[in-house]
Amino acid sequence: MEVIGVDIGGTNIKSGLVKERLVQDQFNINVNTKDSEQQTYERLFRCIDSLISNNTKAIGIGVPAVVDAAKGIVYNVQNIPAWKEVHLKKILQEKYEIPVFVNNDANCFAMGEKLFGKGKQFKNCIGLSIGTGLGMGIIIDNKIYNGVLSGAGEIGMVPYKKSILEQYTSSFFFTKKHGLSAKEVHEMAKKGNSTALNTFFEFGEHLGQALNTILYVLAPEAIILGGSISKAYSFFKESMMKTVSSFAYPEQLKNLKIELSELAESAILGAASLCFQKLEKIK
Repeated sequence: MEVIGVDIGGTNIKSGLVKERLVQDQFNINVNTKDSEQQTYERLFRCIDSLISNNTKAIGIGVPAVVDAAKGIVYNVQNIPAWKEVHLKKILQEKYEIPVFVNNDANCFAMGEKLFGKGKQFKNCIGLSIGTGLGMGIIIDNKIYNGVLSGAGEIGMVPYKKSILEQYTSSFFFTKKHGLSAKEVHEMAKKGNSTALNTFFEFGEHLGQALNTILYVLAPEAIILGGSISKAYSFFKESMMKTVSSFAYPEQLKNLKIELSELAESAILGAASLCFQKLEKIK
């Protein structure tokens, strides 16, 4: 089966042609926050037009926003101010005349891991995307749990210290603490810079608290870490695991798996996974 997966991210739109559950071809384009609603549509159309063929069966799209997954409506897309209420499913289905499926990007990541990655062996697992923000997708009984308007899993918005978890467990932590990007701090850490190493140690402690919160609420079999900051895992793993070891119910930790995503194109595969999941149901 051939489908197109599209990830509308913080700085660009990534699209991929997925066939035999592998990304066969890609097309990316920058997102301009000053674009009008229609101009952003045109950018999205270019991504899809570059890959679509008569063999394409469906399009899956992950969006960093509140999403009515059933109707394919996205609300208040953070990185696209002009997108206040966009009936994305309807627009694309009318243009391309094939099924279109839309969901929150963190949900796509979790479903992608379930179908293609480290989540295959688990019935109940979490996909935690650590990057510009902190996103979480929840898999229960092998299915994504959306909640109302795909709002389940907003772990980053949980109150924490003087703000919310996301301020301590994503890119915000690095920019606000040091005025540097997570990538810059990572490069410093790789060179042995003590300040950068201490920053990641502290980051791991905060992330460990986020994992503990997930464990108390959902008690999953596994938590799969992804997103750009997960590439620095070796620098925050120790402090994160030490914090997780303080979890009140040690028996629960015995079988818990904390895994690192190995999917090269997790965002695109995650969006494509919406198609595979839904089309199998249609059959």
